[in-house]
Amino acid sequence: MKKVVIMGASSGLGYAVAEALASRGVKVGIAARHAASMEALKEKYPEYVEYMVIDVTKPEAKERLSALIGKLGGMDIYFHVAGIGYENLYLDPEREVDIINTNAAGFARMICCAYRYFRDNGKKGQIAAITSVAGTKGIGRLSAYSSSKKFDQWYLDALEQLSNAEGAGISFTDIRPGWVRTPLVPDDRKFPMEMTVEHVLPLIIKAIVRKERVAVIDWRWNVLAGVWKNIPNALWTKMKIKISDPDSPLPTRAQQQIENNRP
Repeated sequence: MKKVVIMGASSGLGYAVAEALASRGVKVGIAARHAASMEALKEKYPEYVEYMVIDVTKPEAKERLSALIGKLGGMDIYFHVAGIGYENLYLDPEREVDIINTNAAGFARMICCAYRYFRDNGKKGQIAAITSVAGTKGIGRLSAYSSSKKFDQWYLDALEQLSNAEGAGISFTDIRPGWVRTPLVPDDRKFPMEMTVEHVLPLIIKAIVRKERVAVIDWRWNVLAGVWKNIPNALWTKMKIKISDPDSPLPTRAQQQIENNRP
């Protein structure tokens, strides 16, 4: 039986994937900063779910991941979903650093721990991660977010090269969704080509099961990302973006924060 660890599974896509796998009899180890929803999932599927509170920005996260793997009895697939993102047109440095700490530093901390687990135990495991189509180009409204997602994508490329050089046999799946409507997205915000969790969920699971190297979700976003990629930077950086009224109050983190299932 496959054993899957999902980092960032207290809500949104991470929780949905965890519940879908547990309902099919897959053993799942889930982790996030908040325990309540993970406890509820454990109660619903006591034979198939283990959980642990883990903050990917903390140095002790690597030991806690090892402990979760131990509770699960091993790991065949590591799936990284944890991430944050919000607009920061005011370029508040602390907000930019917060995003980078979670989406880049936290990502690297946990992905390399998963890699070392597979390599050191001689397991030809799989590392899957939700990055974003935002990593295609630097986006002015989402400067730190889009940059961190490009880091994530290149980090997976680098570790794939390392795995091949070492003969570790680890496979990688980079899942890049467009806009996804989750409970953390404010109800008054609507985004172009927005997708529901129900629409995205089977596409994510299929990408992991098939060990797709890169999966852009869905086909519309795949087309758009291809167009973005081919726009010269000299033109891209001159494209107009909507700027908020500089006299308006700075939006609160609660209003802006979303999971990394946003591009």
